[in-house]
Amino acid sequence: MTIYPVSQVESLTGIKAHTLRIWERRYQFLKPQRTETNIRYYTDEQLRKLINISILNRNGYRISKLDKMADQEIYLKVSDILSNSDKSLEDDIQGLTLAMLEMNEDKFNHIYQAHIIRKGLLRTVTDVIYPFLTHVGVLWITNKAFPAQEHFISNLIRQKIISAIESYTHVPENAPSIVLFLPDGENHELGLLLSSFVARDLGWKVYYLGQNVPREDIEDVVELVNPQAIMTMLLAPRKDMKALISHLLKSMQGNPFFITGNPQILMELKESEELVFINHPKELEIALNRITTT
Repeated sequence: MTIYPVSQVESLTGIKAHTLRIWERRYQFLKPQRTETNIRYYTDEQLRKLINISILNRNGYRISKLDKMADQEIYLKVSDILSNSDKSLEDDIQGLTLAMLEMNEDKFNHIYQAHIIRKGLLRTVTDVIYPFLTHVGVLWITNKAFPAQEHFISNLIRQKIISAIESYTHVPENAPSIVLFLPDGENHELGLLLSSFVARDLGWKVYYLGQNVPREDIEDVVELVNPQAIMTMLLAPRKDMKALISHLLKSMQGNPFFITGNPQILMELKESEELVFINHPKELEIALNRITTT
């Protein structure tokens, strides 16, 4: 059985710890377990129920009424909300969180496909998938989910993104080019794949080098293809970070160097005026469009 401390429950449900304590005192639907040292924790079933409660409460249901509902009634009402095209983005993110916790591919696909129909693939990635991955901590490895669930949802989304990238079969010869890579020691590539998709959707020629690439290989590729931009993502602390970035900046000869990753890790590089920090796929979209229109 997977167990969740209060901090994880708060992150995944959006319900403050103070509110949880009030609900536990007033209502019957929530009874956390306790360790031998009296620390509260929640089971998978309790976490899923809290996410369902959060969705219904946000859509106008009073907690006192939800307290008296059977689990099946709660489930059906949540299903109705998630199948409604007028639901909020927050509801969709919570729905995707449920799909991750339940390892339910059908539930994930239902929400994913509905957004593609309404918004198209690019907006689904930038407006839904990216915020969801940030919410559950998968993107920056902040451990809000547990490894099995993280692997499940990461690989599911990875399959979707790779399939979308492969659908772009023709890139004009005169298209601008970008090199994307993870330096040696970096293996968590989902965020870089999202960036690759954004670039391909905008008509860029993408040289995707993948993970754990030695610096010398990156420099060789840059010299060979002479890209208009390069991009990397840093998640893990590294002693040679400034030296690595400095070497690669020299090889770019003034062309943009985009960088994204764990905000705490990137703080060390914030003084660099030569780097373009990307905090969201839409920022990358704007930056790439700016290059092609100048």
